[in-house]
This record gives sequence, structure tokens and C-alpha cells, in this order.
Amino acid sequence: MIEIIPAIDIIEGKAVRLSQGNYEQKKIYNQDPLEIAKLFENHGIKRLHLVDLDGAKANCIINYKILEKIASNTSLIIDFGGGIKSDTDLKIAFNSGAKMIIGGSIAIKNPKKFQNWISKFGENCILLGADCKNNKILVNGWLEKTDEEIFSFIKKWRAHGITKVICTDISKDGMLKGVNIELYKVIKQNDINIHLIASGGISCIDDIYILQKIGLSGVIIGKAIYEGQIQLKELEKYAC
Repeated sequence: MIEIIPAIDIIEGKAVRLSQGNYEQKKIYNQDPLEIAKLFENHGIKRLHLVDLDGAKANCIINYKILEKIASNTSLIIDFGGGIKSDTDLKIAFNSGAKMIIGGSIAIKNPKKFQNWISKFGENCILLGADCKNNKILVNGWLEKTDEEIFSFIKKWRAHGITKVICTDISKDGMLKGVNIELYKVIKQNDINIHLIASGGISCIDDIYILQKIGLSGVIIGKAIYEGQIQLKELEKYAC
């Protein structure tokens, strides 16, 4: 059964969603992200994808108090990303209640440090964030393009011990027009054993079914829930 992972993105302490990573197109959904997290939990959700968008832009963790608040008041397993570039950031995130940390930009900017984190904390605690547009990796809150190609990027870090990958097609993110099925198919065909989590473009319950059918381990859902295109009641059958 595919794992359902609702997302909460944070800007200035509020729960927001962007479209294609554009900070100028943010929409605020709740002043208190804890309210949303509790709602997810009440519908049987076990895991939460929490992103510090302020941190991603600033290159250091910012909204760790929100992480701490949600972790202290729910039993959700939280994977956390956004601006984690240093050992201090990593320590703050874990101490604030994150069970898993997502490294994306650091895997490009400081691969030696990222490798050290994998070695120290293990593949179950350190996840690779592979955010791409036109098959090229973007970093620093999706504001900076790189020449790194998505498939070689994942392959390289799989060889360095990464087992779990969150892959976001930025062009699909927040658009509610469906996911990039072909992208995920190719990644799975290249590496059948990869624990692959899809993110970006989920628009309806059928998208989840298709991702499960092609063998993905998890799916991150954001705007489709907030805009009512997927009801939390529909997701209860996936809770385990």
C-alpha cells in the first residue's frame, strides 16, 4: 500500500502553498499549521511532510518552532526540509522533533557533508530531495538551476547509501493538473528497489492509484487536499 504523506509548507509561521515554487504566488491556508496537522492525524494519517520555505530561501532553518509545536502535540512522523545546510541546522531539526531530514541543496552544494550525515544517521533518517524541472535539479528553494540531471543525481546518491528519495517535478507542483508519470516510471525502471516518493501535481484520487500501480512507495499531497479536490475521508483507506 502506498504511503500517504500530506504536506504543510511554512512561510512566516503560516501554512501556505505555492505554484511551481513561485514565492510571489503563495496562498495562505491557515495561520496555525498545528490545526491542519491535527486534522490530518484525526483522519488516520501517520506521516507529515513539513517544509520550511523561509529556511529554503535563507539557506538556514527558520521555522523550527512550528516543527517543535506539531511534533509535541501530535504523534505524526515528520519528515522535514528547507534550509538545512549545516550540522547545527540538522541538530535543531532533530531536536525539534523531526524523524527524517530531507537533503536536496546540500547534496549539490556540499556533498561531503551530506555523505557524512548519511553515514552518521542512516538511510532511514536522511532522505534525498530530488527537485527537478525539465529533468534538471533545482536548489535553494527552487530558485537556482543546476546542470545536474535528475537520473544521474539519484543514481549517484543511491551508490552513496541513500535508499529513500522524494522526487518533485516543480513544473507540476501546485498546478493540480496531474503528476509526471513518465518521470517516475523511468526512475523505477532504472532502479526497481528504490523507495520513491512522488511530489508535485497530485490532482485527484486516481493519481494516487496510478502511482501505486507503477510501484511508488509514497506520495506527497498538498494543494489537492487544501482545495478540496481530494477529501481526507478518501485517504483513510490508505492509512495503515
